[in-house]
Amino acid sequence: MKKNNSILRRVFAYIGRCKLPTVLSLLFSFISAALMLFLPVIFGKMIDLIADGQADIQSFPPLILEAAGVIGVTAVFQWLQNFLNNLITADIVRDIRTDAIKKLEVLPLSYLDTHPHGDVISRVVSDTDTLSEGLLLGFSQLFSGVTTIIGTLIFMLGINVKMTVYVILITPLSLFTARFIAKHTYAMFRRQSEAKGALTAFINERLGNQKTVKAFMKEADSVAEFEAKNRRLTGYAQRAVFYTSLTNPVTRFVNAVVYAVAALSGALIVTASGGAALTVGGFTCFLSYATQYAKPFNDISSVITELQNALACAERVFALIDAAPEPADAAKAHIDSAVGKIEFQNVSFSYDKSKPLLHNISFTAEAGQHIAIVGPTGCGKTTLINLLMRFYDVDSGDILLDGVSIYDLPRAELRRQFGMVLQETWVKNASIRENITIGKPDATAEEIKNAAQASGAYNFIKRLPKGFDTVLGADYDGLSEGQKQLLSITRVMLSLPPMLILDEATSSIDTRTEMLITADFDRLMQGRTAFIVAHRLSTIRSADRILVMNDGDIIEQGTHASLLAENGFYKDLYESQFKNT
Repeated sequence: MKKNNSILRRVFAYIGRCKLPTVLSLLFSFISAALMLFLPVIFGKMIDLIADGQADIQSFPPLILEAAGVIGVTAVFQWLQNFLNNLITADIVRDIRTDAIKKLEVLPLSYLDTHPHGDVISRVVSDTDTLSEGLLLGFSQLFSGVTTIIGTLIFMLGINVKMTVYVILITPLSLFTARFIAKHTYAMFRRQSEAKGALTAFINERLGNQKTVKAFMKEADSVAEFEAKNRRLTGYAQRAVFYTSLTNPVTRFVNAVVYAVAALSGALIVTASGGAALTVGGFTCFLSYATQYAKPFNDISSVITELQNALACAERVFALIDAAPEPADAAKAHIDSAVGKIEFQNVSFSYDKSKPLLHNISFTAEAGQHIAIVGPTGCGKTTLINLLMRFYDVDSGDILLDGVSIYDLPRAELRRQFGMVLQETWVKNASIRENITIGKPDATAEEIKNAAQASGAYNFIKRLPKGFDTVLGADYDGLSEGQKQLLSITRVMLSLPPMLILDEATSSIDTRTEMLITADFDRLMQGRTAFIVAHRLSTIRSADRILVMNDGDIIEQGTHASLLAENGFYKDLYESQFKNT
């Protein structure tokens, strides 16, 4: 309950941003409920006219018109209330999603690396949708329900206090029922949301790797794993539905008891007093109020189960929003344009603190030097780049840029000094031009064309339907991985940063294209410090220094010629690639 209250307070904080629509919704809810409560009074008058034998044609039309007017005005206010409730709900979910996306942009990579992307997507999209549905139902039922309960009590007390007390004494049955159901449904809905997130993550993973699944003929295993996760989700959903389905019959039973008590006690009072203490019309009116009084408890009980689902989803979304962001920048120093000297000083690091990865790494890259990093998979090559860009922070030691610790620089300022071309290519849903100008939005058309020609991308761009204005999607099938990588290279050639990082930059490019752009890369790297991570050792022969890594240590370093002369680990790596050439 404490957790629920905490989540509700968070939701109410978002509701507080929509003060005017919320106040108007409450006002319209009160007006529509009050008008509906006035209807039984009109019908009671009609019944009393008949019971007293005073009914005539002239007596009924004004009352009928009055009732029709009340119904019409009530319908207008109910429509306005529902419109505002939809507006409030849409604004709240929009703000929550915006906060979630903003948090994703400041989360450290360690969070994204340890949480399945499908689960994160499920929190931002699916869970907020469920929260939206729960909030909308809550606004629609809770506002009008509470108003109706208060209004009917006031009207019933005005008709007969004794009968009203009987009705009130039975009310706790509905409250106990709602509390029992809410207690059991919340846990089931929370597990259902978690299972849904896991299923979304699984589907997202398999869709992105269907070629691998088919290549290894794992379709049956994939389906079996999906069915297991789907059965788990179904189990939680069925248990949640079981408790939810208790709501309607139990509360309807309570409503029937309320009505029976009101009818019995009212009938006794009417017959005992001969209509003096309570008229037939008043009795009929009271029964109508008793029904209206009991109905919101049924509605609210149903709403509570939906709210439990919404709160369970909200908990997952708020857990994302509350995740610890990257530590704040120290910003003790500033570098407008780096010279390019990089120093690693006794750097140690591990993703899992129980499994050290890098051990006291130390080396210096002088300004303008080209440093190649080679070694077997998992030795720590890309980790060095992650630390240099501050995607992760070192466990111990320091990294200096032009004699200044990178931890004294704002991250954005540090990252502006580097141009990166990664093995993993990314294009956004935008034009070729917009994809190229990510690092330099104000680039001229001539600069963009020159960069594309330098990278070799211009040859395929000019063949596209609209050239640089061709719109690409994240999964655009019209571009090969190699072409996407050429776009990545073009981005860097356009922005011309002081330092370069090429992490398997030509891994998706054929050998002929690689040879064509090698000269362009050499020109691009002239006068710039460059770090080159490569498995193709032919691409790093001209590097000023080669760092050879294995098991998190730099075991050899030197030029290509000097390392071959040492007859060590590097020579074995090199010969394993070129022994047949």
